[in-house]
Amino acid sequence: MTISAIRTMVSDDRKGVIQLLSDSEPWNSLGYGAADWSRIFDPLPQGRDCYIAELDGQVAGVAIVKQKFLLGDYLELLGVAAWARQKGVGGHLLTYIERLVFDRAKNLFACVSDFNEPARAFYKKHGYQEIGPMPNFLIPGSSEILLRKTAGPVRQNR
Repeated sequence: MTISAIRTMVSDDRKGVIQLLSDSEPWNSLGYGAADWSRIFDPLPQGRDCYIAELDGQVAGVAIVKQKFLLGDYLELLGVAAWARQKGVGGHLLTYIERLVFDRAKNLFACVSDFNEPARAFYKKHGYQEIGPMPNFLIPGSSEILLRKTAGPVRQNR
């Protein structure tokens, strides 16, 4: 299997993205189902940069970026299909996003659920620092942890 493309999401990708996210953690534990994803992706998210990773011609990963967040950009969503995990899709997609972001900004932020240990390890491996928890943000009794990767200070000392 090889990653054949990372490209801008188009409406024809909607079904594959909804399936990918509907079958995935942490989204199921956070209470997101197919109906939620259908609403989010119909129409495609506006004012966001949406990307797809293809593996053997199928939607294997999705990323959504909101520009201009806390002197950087915010990775709102990064998901990899269960069948495509442990094949480098997530890392490849994240590296692609980072290149785009760090060409225009110094910081890339993301959030991860406190119970999602595989995602926390993934982001740590890719150089993200945990900034702090946001308790009871999405579901009661759980925190979303704000993450940051930086290319350096926004401003240099004079």
